[in-house]
Amino acid sequence: MPQTKTKDDSFKFAAMVAEKQGWKLNPDAEFLDIIIEGLTKNNNRYGYFSCPCRLASGSKNSDRDIICPCAYSRPDILEYGHCYCGLYLSENFFSSGRVPSSIKERRPY
Repeated sequence: MPQTKTKDDSFKFAAMVAEKQGWKLNPDAEFLDIIIEGLTKNNNRYGYFSCPCRLASGSKNSDRDIICPCAYSRPDILEYGHCYCGLYLSENFFSSGRVPSSIKERRPY
């Protein structure tokens, strides 16, 4: 059984990903808390950080494309300035002060 993660663990994970990729975390503290809570619940349920904005199957192999940061995050950030969830923002989008909005789902199913 995987080790249970706390919201603090999940926040540290997301912050590490953002720093490594040159992204920023969503500055809306309430929104960020909701997304981090979803990541934490998914990790504790499935054993991996599946995207909280998509329905995971519970099979790591089937969900590989939606493990945070998902396979779609980079193209979404390049095209829209933020990922599907709105967790990760490009530097430019972050600096603009704009708020993430709905974007097209890239996942084929």
